[in-house]
Amino acid sequence: MRTDKVMTPGSLEWTDEALTRPHEQADKPARVRAMFAAIAGRYDLNNRVHSLGRDRAWRRFAADRAALGPADHALDVACGTGDLTLELARRGAARVVGLDFTAEMLAIARQKAAKRNTRPTDPSAVEFAEGDAMALPFPDASFDAVTIAFGIRNVAEPMRALREFFRVLRPGGRVVVLEFDRPRTALMRALTAGYCGWLMPRTATLISGDRSGAYRYLPRSVGTFADSREMLRMLGEAGFAHVQSRRLTLGVCACTWGVRE
Repeated sequence: MRTDKVMTPGSLEWTDEALTRPHEQADKPARVRAMFAAIAGRYDLNNRVHSLGRDRAWRRFAADRAALGPADHALDVACGTGDLTLELARRGAARVVGLDFTAEMLAIARQKAAKRNTRPTDPSAVEFAEGDAMALPFPDASFDAVTIAFGIRNVAEPMRALREFFRVLRPGGRVVVLEFDRPRTALMRALTAGYCGWLMPRTATLISGDRSGAYRYLPRSVGTFADSREMLRMLGEAGFAHVQSRRLTLGVCACTWGVRE
């Protein structure tokens, strides 16, 4: 029986000590699941507000890189509330699956999909499933594209997840990773540090009413995770070819993609 879906006060919160090495915490999966369960209700609002609306454009860019055709099957891993999943559906693939390991986020994604079905302008068949990025519940070579947006850094073992993406892709299939990056110019680094390190955690916590420390973890998890150059290397190590990366919005985030040959 799963017991980590509900935040236990004081046990899974992102304390100062846990935030010193957020990606090295033995209980990181439980912490991440409990954190997203706690903020699910206001997650989309915080995304819109704190990205200044740019998160939608970033997801559109990622969906374009997936290059879906009408016969393709796509998997969106760590789909959260389903924004990228539904963006992929607008591309008209035969099937789009959104997978996440937080039931509370999936509940919101399903609500969005239900609203979409009342005005079916997107031709793809969309479904959602609960599962782990490191052990995908799908057969080998079952998808033509795998995407993940702002989720790879939350996985306990990112390389294990990337190899799973490779496994479930058909030859010629595309992988697309959208993730926050660290700006290269001194001015943008300073602005980002002030915004993400001081202002955003306070305003996002106020909007969400969160007590888990989620919006302290999120900027810290970016600063201590692989940047876009390292992500290029990781995709190559996982077996992908023709790996490319594009930095977006002055380097705030980056989209990295490759092909299973």
